Amino acid sequence: MQLTGTPFLLCTIVLVPLSIAAAMLLWGKVRGPRPLRILSRLAMLLLCQFTAVTMVFVMVNNANLIYGNWDDLLGTGHHVRAVPKVPPADLPGADGRAPGQDAAKPPAKVVQSFKNVDDPKVPGDVQRTDLKGQLSGIDGEVLVWLPPQYHDPAFKDRKFPVVELIPGWPGSSSTWYGTLKVSEQLKPLMEQGKVTPFILVSPRTLLLGNRVDAGCADVPGKANAETWLARDVPQMVMDNFRVDPSADRWAVAGYSAGAHCATKLAVAHPNRYRAGVSLSGYNDPGAEKESLTAQDPKLRDANNPVNILRNAAQPPRVALYLSGNKGDGYEDAVALRDVAKAPTTVQPVETTGPHASDVWKPMVPSVFEWLTSVIPVQP
Repeated sequence: MQLTGTPFLLCTIVLVPLSIAAAMLLWGKVRGPRPLRILSRLAMLLLCQFTAVTMVFVMVNNANLIYGNWDDLLGTGHHVRAVPKVPPADLPGADGRAPGQDAAKPPAKVVQSFKNVDDPKVPGDVQRTDLKGQLSGIDGEVLVWLPPQYHDPAFKDRKFPVVELIPGWPGSSSTWYGTLKVSEQLKPLMEQGKVTPFILVSPRTLLLGNRVDAGCADVPGKANAETWLARDVPQMVMDNFRVDPSADRWAVAGYSAGAHCATKLAVAHPNRYRAGVSLSGYNDPGAEKESLTAQDPKLRDANNPVNILRNAAQPPRVALYLSGNKGDGYEDAVALRDVAKAPTTVQPVETTGPHASDVWKPMVPSVFEWLTSVIPVQP
């Protein structure tokens, strides 16, 4: 039975009154010595509490898509096939080759098959593929949504810009589509010409079970999460869709831990991304105590976007939109603004409300209108 499916939710709802009814019916019928009667009734109460807690958990998980399947919930999924040494990425040349692509011998295309997402929370026009990362050694699903113009005959020769969407931790590749409703909110805006027709791509980021945040860094012996997000996934997208390979037409966005990743990837890879969006993010990886990079002082410093900007040989040509409440991301946004130098631009946006999808979901249209100002609709 699917974790996020309606049948399982209904099952947990039905079990609550059944467990209460069973306890009421059997309470006075328990026989045996007094200790046994006490233990039996205690078991009944615990069963009632367990069914109630399970029902609430399933409701919260379905609303936020924290865990997309049973493997993610139980931590039994295996997504790091190997941790190879990653070859250096070359800057794109005049021909627009992607980072890491050898000008003399381009790598073989990563041709993928796509299918519908088996999740009732995700719109039917979102596609899924299972990708084996050639450079990272990571295997995982990648969800892709194509804008309405993609299949329009008038745009048959058009190459489209891309936004990578990074979930929080723990989080599912489905969350942006199922909880934040990104494609459903943006589709009419794209049809009206108010938002650039971006291809939206959301890769798996829960790579090492549900107790370790691989973040967006290459950690020797653990996981090449950064290579997975910044090289394997973009290469797959370019190999399978009509995509503009220029860094000027790519962006990355995330919320919570995914916001940290979006900022870090944007400032660390200006040869891949023109813009980054952070919703309630943070700079110091130590803000997430389960983060791999937080366990090593050198990795922690190296993966802090403030340090990346401060130590850059040349300020990266990226635009950042960084939102957060006071005490929940806003100060981090201001810190980045204060250290940024042209051509880097930073727009801090103060928000109100909790660290939750209820705050981020309504921001989607305005965030993508800002992205459109940076990566405009092409005539």
